[in-house]
Amino acid sequence: MRIRSLTAFEVPIRLKSPVRHASFTRHQNDTLIVRCELADGTSGWGEGLPRTYVTGESIDSVWRHLESTDFAQLGDREFTDGFETIAILDELQLAEVAPDSGIVPRDCFGNSVRCAIELAVFDAICRSQNVPVSSLFALVPEAANLLEATATVRYGGVVTSSGGLGQWRSGLKMKLFGFAAVKAKVGTRGIDDSQFLRRIRKVVGRGVDLRLDANEAWQCDEVVEKLNRLAEFSPSAVEQPVPHSEITGLADVRREVSVPFILDESLCSISDAEDAIRFGTCDLFNLRVSKCGGLINCLRLACLAKQHELGYQLGCQVGETGILSAAGRQFACNIAGIRYLEGSYDRFLVKDRLTAKDLTFRYGGRAARLAGSGLGIEVDEAGVRRLSRRNLKLI
Repeated sequence: MRIRSLTAFEVPIRLKSPVRHASFTRHQNDTLIVRCELADGTSGWGEGLPRTYVTGESIDSVWRHLESTDFAQLGDREFTDGFETIAILDELQLAEVAPDSGIVPRDCFGNSVRCAIELAVFDAICRSQNVPVSSLFALVPEAANLLEATATVRYGGVVTSSGGLGQWRSGLKMKLFGFAAVKAKVGTRGIDDSQFLRRIRKVVGRGVDLRLDANEAWQCDEVVEKLNRLAEFSPSAVEQPVPHSEITGLADVRREVSVPFILDESLCSISDAEDAIRFGTCDLFNLRVSKCGGLINCLRLACLAKQHELGYQLGCQVGETGILSAAGRQFACNIAGIRYLEGSYDRFLVKDRLTAKDLTFRYGGRAARLAGSGLGIEVDEAGVRRLSRRNLKLI
């Protein structure tokens, strides 16, 4: 099998309402969509979501990567089987390009590009062979003890920052929808976190697993005091309490609190994971498909976490279309030990999901395994082309 064409699209994805947290308020996504077509005519789709405050990428830096990289390194290769496909994508070298002004690049710079290309190629190759993308997971040797197929999974809910009435409404939605786990965004300027969590806990009850996400809002020297003030609400974990630049300080802070720490913005690559393990800065990894550079990197990070007796959750990025939702579902339905699961918010968050099928979870956050080959979805190609702001033929 060979790649006949690889095309990138910049697609603005509108959100149904603004999503606010300590690091950013988002009204829409500048989404990278990639279409891969094989020589036999089979096509596949991938998606990446650049975030300057996570991987250092913007849609403009993404476009610089796409324009500067020689993708003949993919077009000239023969994809004989799954092993070869994974190996070829591992070898893909993106051109060295400058990030936007003021951004200090890390080794995760370019991960949204890698993710979109990986998913598109995986989707096309697996559709051509009439197998699901999840069949590739068994080809990662270290993942053998993580593989576990399940027919259904259960997603959790997320409560973002808002005023008092909005907090009551959000809590009521979590209650009525029957979520067993809820994540609350804390640390937003102008929001009293104690009042916020009191309202949420009062509505959802004590039986719901409630964890916090500070999105880098605090400093190391205030984490203990912040968590002590919020202890009455029994948080099960706190995600990314401090900026990435302060992350090594969490090793000392962890000794003073009992609440487990989850790394998100500071967990985007294998080297990030190795640093977290070496310095002892967290208890869990937050894996997100685009942020971490694709499904295989997420799987390798989960393996590394398990090897070192750490936990992991599968998160998502705000405003993912059905393409990334499907990728997350492929991972969630085939990998054991996922502590928390986020994603498939399609109908609740985005106006343009890009897929024929609605992948939104149902009551209680429950969602079924996707049937069919590749990612298990059909993409609205006409919709992608209609909404795209610009496109670029890579091969």
